[in-house]
Amino acid sequence: MRNSALAENHRTLTGSAQTSNRHILFNQLYARHENDMRRYAVWLAGDRHIAEDLVQEASLRAWKSLDRLDNVKAAKGWLFTILRRENARRFERCRPIESTIPMDELGAREKGYDTSTEAFALRRAIDGLAEEYRTPLIRQVIEGYSQKEIAQQIGISSAGVGTRLFRARQKLRLALVS
Repeated sequence: MRNSALAENHRTLTGSAQTSNRHILFNQLYARHENDMRRYAVWLAGDRHIAEDLVQEASLRAWKSLDRLDNVKAAKGWLFTILRRENARRFERCRPIESTIPMDELGAREKGYDTSTEAFALRRAIDGLAEEYRTPLIRQVIEGYSQKEIAQQIGISSAGVGTRLFRARQKLRLALVS
């Protein structure tokens, strides 16, 4: 009877020593990497409050899975992986609301004519552009063609279209500012 009580006492002491070592190890890892984790969380979330929540959740997960850390030298990467996955879980919990707009109406544009002063000034500035600049600009912005498609339509290189679009926007900016 006495031997079994000693064995039980030894198991209890061994278990509490392991728990103590676990606490020490985790506290050392956390102290060493806490600032880096916070910076990374802010970068991931873009918000300090959300980042704090992420760090707390990631720390809890790290504590629970500390036994899986094989190499203490790899702890920073391990913690960052947990943090990144915790951030991904944040989006898994968020379910987007389905739109009630029918699919065939999604591409529909407003057919009305804008009579505002700004629209008038913009139309006037576009009309004042030379044809070589106006055509690519209208085809891209209004008609939705890509630079490559415009190049094929007007018979110049894609780089040439890019140059004309750049110059057209510069000229529009100057015309609208003055």
